[in-house]
Amino acid sequence: MREPVSVRILTYACLALFVVMVAVPLFWMVTTAIKTNKELYEDFSYFPRQPTIVNFVRVIQRDGLLINIRNSLAVALTTTAVTVVVSAMAAFSIVRYRYRGRDVIGRLILFKYLLPTAMLFVPLYAIVVSLGLGNTLRSLMLTYLSFTVPFCTWMLMGYFRSIPPELEEHAMVDGCTKVGALIRILLPLSAPGLVASAIFSFTLAWNEFLLALVFTMDQSTMTVPIKLSMMVVGDQYIWGQLMAGAVLASVPVAILYFLGQRFVVQGLAAGSVKG
Repeated sequence: MREPVSVRILTYACLALFVVMVAVPLFWMVTTAIKTNKELYEDFSYFPRQPTIVNFVRVIQRDGLLINIRNSLAVALTTTAVTVVVSAMAAFSIVRYRYRGRDVIGRLILFKYLLPTAMLFVPLYAIVVSLGLGNTLRSLMLTYLSFTVPFCTWMLMGYFRSIPPELEEHAMVDGCTKVGALIRILLPLSAPGLVASAIFSFTLAWNEFLLALVFTMDQSTMTVPIKLSMMVVGDQYIWGQLMAGAVLASVPVAILYFLGQRFVVQGLAAGSVKG
């Protein structure tokens, strides 16, 4: 049975509105980054008449943004690697093992993720200082786990539940241990969920602002969000360079989502159906 024409029109209208909401900010960011100062402040135009890369050159050479991108990459990649391993083990334990308090632990993990970072940065700062990790990238790698691990654990719990436990039981009958069944059976079947959780973990670590603002203090340790905020001096907004920096900061995440978009969709959808 075909859908009524009115429903189809409404669907396409909603999709068009969504595309506009997403595309317009991206268009504005890119066009602002390649405009000259004259086109931005004196002779304004929606489209750049004389596209230029001078804003990109300035943020790279004068502001040293590549150093901050390198810092963000180091922190996000390390956090993601640790998060995927820890979250997979934690989710496997909660989903497959039977022990007292298992459901409570699962709820506490979700509750921890829902807690605002602003409530935790004071105790986290005390821990970082006591460990002698102040103003280092290692402090960010450690503290970012406080929100990436709970999120990815909760996400993988739903994915693991969608995989029939009989597959692991058959492997154990053939001689695998519980951990062996996890490595040989569950993790390969969970590749879309693992990739999706890794991408979301990377994005959370890449975009985090508050903890990076508190724990880093100079150019050598600042991440990209902090560096971009520092480019605003008083009430002066150098829009061309800010947007150029935003474009450069968006490239790694855009590439990651472009390469892993299929896994993200599979990872999110599979966890909603129990096998």
